[in-house]
Amino acid sequence: MKFSILTLFPEMFEPIRSSILGRAEGKNLIEIELINIRDFSKNKHKKVDDTPYGGGAGMLIRPDVVYDAYSSLKNKGKVIYMSPQGKTLTQAKVKELAKEKELVILCGHYEGIDQRVIDEIVDEEISIGDYVLTGGEIPAMVLIDSVSRYVDGVLSNESVKEESFSEGLLEYPQYTRPEMFLNKKVPEVLLTRTS
Repeated sequence: MKFSILTLFPEMFEPIRSSILGRAEGKNLIEIELINIRDFSKNKHKKVDDTPYGGGAGMLIRPDVVYDAYSSLKNKGKVIYMSPQGKTLTQAKVKELAKEKELVILCGHYEGIDQRVIDEIVDEEISIGDYVLTGGEIPAMVLIDSVSRYVDGVLSNESVKEESFSEGLLEYPQYTRPEMFLNKKVPEVLLTRTS
């Protein structure tokens, strides 16, 4: 699975390259390609935003720089725009997206992105919840992490099958050693089971 991420802040994605996803990338099970939208600005100061027509607060990312960044991709998979206006990400959607060979993830910033380029290149808008974040980078990391778990070899098949939320249920409380912690004991029923 290849993730191509169009972003103004590629350095934000360094943490995702650790732990399970870092190992998966090292084994070529997933690939994370970062495309800096700012590299496609024709402005000498690398400016990518401008005031919106009709007024309003904030700045919008220009459509031309986003389109040029997108056009630079050799292979173009399904394009996801991380947006608070999108449909909320669910486990069912994660499983569906995991079937793709490549996902292009567009990260907005400021007040968003000019609608014309969204209409031109975006296949689907996805939100990770009803709240506002600084940009689309953290939601993109959530999407990459959740989808990668379903890529063959990233986790053992048993790990994915045992995830209770995959079946729509939340997990029960869990315990490990020591048996007694802060005068609280592991429930007796669990002490009689062998692992």
